[in-house]
Amino acid sequence: MLRYALSRLVSLAVSLALASVAIFAVIEVIPGDPAAYMLGMNAAPDTLAAVRAELGLDRPLPLRYLSWVGGMLTGDFGTSYAYKAPVADLVAERIVISLPLTLYALALSTLIAIPAGLLAASRRGRAADWGVIGVTQLGVAVPNFWFAILLVVIFAINLRWVSAGGFPGWEAGFWPAMKALTLPAIALALPQASILARVMRSALLDTLAEDYVRTARAKGLSRGQALRRHAFRNALIPVLTIIGLQFSFLIAGAIIIENVFFLPGIGRLIFQGITQRDLILVESVTMLLVFAVILVTFLVDLAYAWVDPRLRRR
Repeated sequence: MLRYALSRLVSLAVSLALASVAIFAVIEVIPGDPAAYMLGMNAAPDTLAAVRAELGLDRPLPLRYLSWVGGMLTGDFGTSYAYKAPVADLVAERIVISLPLTLYALALSTLIAIPAGLLAASRRGRAADWGVIGVTQLGVAVPNFWFAILLVVIFAINLRWVSAGGFPGWEAGFWPAMKALTLPAIALALPQASILARVMRSALLDTLAEDYVRTARAKGLSRGQALRRHAFRNALIPVLTIIGLQFSFLIAGAIIIENVFFLPGIGRLIFQGITQRDLILVESVTMLLVFAVILVTFLVDLAYAWVDPRLRRR
């Protein structure tokens, strides 16, 4: 197990290194001069040159890349050009919105998907099974940002049950804050719940074909009883793996959803950084998100290998 963990750790380090090069290269080639954005298009050339020198933009790209990576390795994510504040402080302010939103969406997707998968597997070939398959197919096909807009139109504009966007802050109380996060969490959760429900159904159907389930049926248990008492626990192994991986997709999806609902989270911060040409902010925050995604994938992989020793022999 230790050898497998070390090999996966090396793979994680290589993935992070490649991701850092890709992120830096893509963001640096985006048109626009941060100094010109800060000073205006009519700024004097010597003033622009002075600001570029102050921001370190006059240095060669390789040196800027090495400086950026070296700073991140020591916990220094740089200082935002637009906010004039450390990027780490900005992330700390916004993560208290993005992380609860992601966890809320993950809980909703799990609570929706597991019962739906159980229902479909226990009614295989019947109307309930086809209904779950049809709904989940629609959930996979519909983009979450379009679904988010639809939720705003129905529940915020037409029914006026919730506000169309914004966040009151945790200081306003737990329930008002959770109410503001509910529609964004639903918009994030339903596409992922559709995927998870289909995985749950397939895993249950595969488990129902095992010998121990057929033995339980032969002893007099109904299909539903055998499914709940015996097949369900074993089918949870691939499902829990998908749940862990979905956390990564929800983090990435929150970037779009936060902008639809005007939530001041990490996704909104990245969007504002792009529009303001705040290179160091966008690079550092994007790299932190990529690190979170890769780390979660690494931990899920280790957990799955611990449960299934066959993976360690690959």
